[in-house]
Amino acid sequence: MTDSNSQREKLRQLMNTSPIARHYELRHAGIAASTITRATHDGELIRISRGLYQRADGEVDTEQSLAEAAKLVPRGVIAMTSALAFHGLTDQMPRAVWVAIRAADWVPVPTYPPLRIIKLDDRYMQQGVEQHTISGVTVPIFSVAKTLADVFRNKLVDRSVAIEALRAALQQHKTTPAAIAQAAIDGGAWKKMRPYLEALTADG
Repeated sequence: MTDSNSQREKLRQLMNTSPIARHYELRHAGIAASTITRATHDGELIRISRGLYQRADGEVDTEQSLAEAAKLVPRGVIAMTSALAFHGLTDQMPRAVWVAIRAADWVPVPTYPPLRIIKLDDRYMQQGVEQHTISGVTVPIFSVAKTLADVFRNKLVDRSVAIEALRAALQQHKTTPAAIAQAAIDGGAWKKMRPYLEALTADG
């Protein structure tokens, strides 16, 4: 087997393990840039964004944009309306993927999928992070309770959306009132959320 064929086979094995990969990840694994270019030209790889590749025959998940965002912002966490949509708590489909990063982290350049970056203090970034697998990629996403606290605390999401998400979370038993209340207290949203949570659980 020639070096070129060996490189291509190694690339296939890597992409079988993770259908989405960043250019630097492939290079770090020993794949030459020329091999990546040839695989893209031959249709084995699809360049879905700058420095981001997908296996051409890879299974496409309906939430793949979240996986792509996780690759583009490795230290970020899917947040706000994007997290609400993932958890099935809103009918709104955000035009951009909401990603939370720490205050000191760099803001990525405009890319695809479009991102909407929100900076959170370190104490908020460490709360309620769950790991979900989407299109073979481990994607950090804020939990239901944590996301509800964030959308109530921030003015970036319309209050009506936050209220409907809270109602949906309770009706669908996605979490408990106690967990929601604790997340709101920890996330500095209790004062804003309390009257809505009390109203929605008054008859429970």
